[in-house]
Amino acid sequence: MLFFHNEKAQGLVEYTLILVLIALVVVVALSLLGPNLGNTYSMINNRLGDL
Repeated sequence: MLFFHNEKAQGLVEYTLILVLIALVVVVALSLLGPNLGNTYSMINNRLGDL
């Protein structure tokens, strides 16, 4: 192609975009599931403390 003289840079940009999208999905998932996970860990900690 005439527009892409450096294919290595194009691949680097594609991998960067994939990593950014994965990070975004992780942040959204943790923000949605975070309170539930925190409550679960607290409940487990409390029950283990009672033993």
